[in-house]
Parts: sequence; structure tokens; C-alpha cells
Amino acid sequence: MASGSVAPPAPTARGQLSTVDALAQLSFLIHGTLERRAGEHDLSIIQTRLLGVLRDRKPTMNQLAKLLALDKSSITGLVDRAERRGLVMRVPSTADRRSVLVALTDDGRSVASEVSARFEADVSRLLDCLPPPDRDALSGLVSRVLIAHAASQGVDLFATTGTQAPPRTQRSDPGRP
Repeated sequence: MASGSVAPPAPTARGQLSTVDALAQLSFLIHGTLERRAGEHDLSIIQTRLLGVLRDRKPTMNQLAKLLALDKSSITGLVDRAERRGLVMRVPSTADRRSVLVALTDDGRSVASEVSARFEADVSRLLDCLPPPDRDALSGLVSRVLIAHAASQGVDLFATTGTQAPPRTQRSDPGRP
């Protein structure tokens, strides 16, 4: 083997990677696919995640920090940059005058929709090798992992107004925060 190269992981069974290797390599594949789609709009992955989170909710800055697992100063800079590009806007909260909500603009919604649709098509093509029952099983297993992890962090993946409500068990897009 050449210096600096890494040996491929040994399969646990004929043609099967270990769970850790499979999930790691799948995450690299998905991340790279999303990064390419984001790049088509001159967006970073975190900017794309911001737009994805805002598709169906208007969180406060603190809620947004929790949903994206970033500190408040990082969220402020992220929202500032997206606001300068006309993708998001700050909206005063009607429930608490001290709070500011973050919402998509029409341009932001358009970009989020396009990136989302193209990414969904990419992932669908990737999963074409699986029969529908296997795709459903994969979605169910991944959903359980993501929901449990989010709950352990005090995040409700399904809330549209905040992050503290108990998670529901059904949703058409379970993997998206």
C-alpha cells in the first residue's frame, strides 16, 4: 500500500461494512452531495442548514442556536450574513417584545426549495438500488436515531414554533431538523 493511503475497511460479512464504517461513509456521501447543491447557490453547509430549519418554523435566535448546535455569537453572524443576502429577516416576536424571530424571505424560501428539491432527487437516485420496503426500513431506523438524539439535546425535530415540545412519531420528512 502506498504511503499515506488508508486501507479500505474490512467488511463484517461478504459485501457488508461495519455499522460505523457504513454510517461514516454514508455521511460523507450525503454531506458531499448537499455541499455540491449548496455551492450552486454560493451557500455553505451551515447556511443551507439554516434555510432548511427555517422552511417550516420561525425560531428565536436562542432556539436557532439550539437547533443548529451553535453558540449565540455564531448564530448572530450566520443570520447577519443571510440577512445581507436577502435570504432571511428578523421579525419581532408578538409573544415577547424582547425576542426576535428569524424567518425566510421570499428569496430565501425559493433558494431553500430549490436546494431541497435537487438534494432530494440526488438522495432518491442514491437509494434507487434499494427496494421500497428497505427504503422504508432505513428511514424508520434513521428517524429513531435522530429523534432520540434530538430529544436527548432538548430539541423537538417536529416543532414549528419552538424546540421544547415533546416529539411526535410521524412526519413526512423525519430526518430534517
